[in-house]
Amino acid sequence: MNPSLGYGREERGISGVIAKMGSDFFRRLRLAWLGLCLGGLAATAQAEPAHGIAMYGLPALPPDFVSLPYANPDAPKGGRVVTGDVGGFDSLNPFILRGTPPWQLVALTHETLMGRSWDEPFTLYGLLAESVETGAERDWVEFTLRPEARFSDGAPVTVADVIWSFEEIGARGHPRYRGFWEKVARIEQTGPRSVRITFNVADRELPLLAGLRPILQRAQWQGRDITEAGIADIPIGSGPYRVESYEINRSVVLRRNPDYWGRDLPLRRGTNNFDEIRIEFYGDDTVLKEAFKAGLISYVRELNAEAWATQYDFPAVKQGNIVLSEIAHRKPSGMTGFVMNTRRPPLDDWRVREALITAFNFEYINDTLTGGRQPRITSYFSNSELGMDHGPASGRVRDLLEPFAATLLPGTLEGYTLPLGDGTARNRANIRRAMDLLAAAGWQVRDGRLVNAAGKALRLNVLLQQDGLMAQASAMMEIYARALDRLGIALDVEMTDKAQYAEREAQYDFDLTLMRRALSLSPGNEQLFYWGSAVADQPGGRNLMGMKSPAAEAMIAHMLQARDREEFVAATRALDRVLMAGRYVIPIHQYSVGRIAHKAELKYAADRLPLYGDGIGFLPEVWWFEADD
Repeated sequence: MNPSLGYGREERGISGVIAKMGSDFFRRLRLAWLGLCLGGLAATAQAEPAHGIAMYGLPALPPDFVSLPYANPDAPKGGRVVTGDVGGFDSLNPFILRGTPPWQLVALTHETLMGRSWDEPFTLYGLLAESVETGAERDWVEFTLRPEARFSDGAPVTVADVIWSFEEIGARGHPRYRGFWEKVARIEQTGPRSVRITFNVADRELPLLAGLRPILQRAQWQGRDITEAGIADIPIGSGPYRVESYEINRSVVLRRNPDYWGRDLPLRRGTNNFDEIRIEFYGDDTVLKEAFKAGLISYVRELNAEAWATQYDFPAVKQGNIVLSEIAHRKPSGMTGFVMNTRRPPLDDWRVREALITAFNFEYINDTLTGGRQPRITSYFSNSELGMDHGPASGRVRDLLEPFAATLLPGTLEGYTLPLGDGTARNRANIRRAMDLLAAAGWQVRDGRLVNAAGKALRLNVLLQQDGLMAQASAMMEIYARALDRLGIALDVEMTDKAQYAEREAQYDFDLTLMRRALSLSPGNEQLFYWGSAVADQPGGRNLMGMKSPAAEAMIAHMLQARDREEFVAATRALDRVLMAGRYVIPIHQYSVGRIAHKAELKYAADRLPLYGDGIGFLPEVWWFEADD
């Protein structure tokens, strides 16, 4: 009880009335009034400024934490690391739609109000902001900037910079930032270093997403149009690295800022340790890997388990100059596979999609290309507590899906499991089942080709990009094409360069293409960008399959409004069922462990790996250079 709030005086007054009247009614009234007061106190407590914010519950790290649990606070500074990218770049501005920038720039050269811990499902700690405050309903959020926060040119980060960044990038920047801005009712300065954002929808993830919006320097763009910026117009950031030099389509050199303002923050201690990060660009993955073997690149990530087991025995590995590190993780599998464009018939028929999934002989393909070393993805959130159960829906999951029962595809409520092949090249049973599904959809074989009632033959194209992952995909498609030929279906594989692929993908000019969607332990608003109907026909969107599912969108809305982890998990499992039973993707293998081949001088804290495993928040962020004696 806090007398300073006036609570003690009012409580004594009501007690006096009760003593006089002796009424059960007033006793009940007193208890109800006390409950309202305590609820008000609880709401007040939730609105106190804090050092961090979690999607559910409280941040794991206390206000006085020393460093991130997977970082080495005593890591030495120095050294140079060279990484390789496939393709090229024609922009150094990752915040607008124009151009193709190196993907690493967002994380290394610019900062957000708060930073993420990759050892928790979704928790943020203060970065540019020293504190965060939000109400019980999370319909607003307020950040207070650190007085010492500086851009790389020494200018202070101000509330004006924050407001301009939200408004300019939200309204005119890259589409990935616009969805959030549409949910903002207003943004306003509330103090010398504080800014409040009020939302216009019920979405408990929005305060965290606000903490992850990039902050740019307003003064740099006064009187200029950021969306028309050329490659020389490099946005000024507040991050630990600055662009030192570049050659278009060849290399970008990042130099650690010796005057970086945030080097002593707990969130930054033991991170961003390399003096120089150089990004080299190569035409294809084969050339990149050869450059690594020649010592020109410091590390590579290997996605093929068979290649990892058989192709990393070259002299530098045997001599100990190259180390092979496997990085475990506990995040969802996400979805990697061949997505089918439902905007085009007959891929708008779930029976045809199921037939194509059934004809994909994963067991044989996996054994042929990876030695059977990589398990198959079984659902979008498999490998985590968010993944659906494979039997009938039950409990809260079923309750959430039942209102949509009339529109759900077979298997959503009953349970859906991917077809299992017999491991042989011919895969006879599944080919017969695929033929039955196609016949039910109105297709029949005539003169060796599968045709519809109008006599039109079924011919599909798969669009692939020329890089390392797509090379493996191309090999898969060669095997798959032979299986489809047995069904009377012709499959054309089209390999294009990066620019052509990006344009055709943006216009959904394909029947099938390879899709990779990495999913987190705290999926949220990005799910609408991946699967929502509002972006299904929007050029450049991420809903490659073109799905329009009221059930999926309802599950996402429930995820965003869930007030506890249990309800959130149930909604995500329900979404997983809708996605899998939709038969939109032919899933391939999951990346259950990260595989990094690296120079021996590159070190990391192997005894405390983050929950999310490998990623840019791991390498290069918490690694360091240390020459062996």
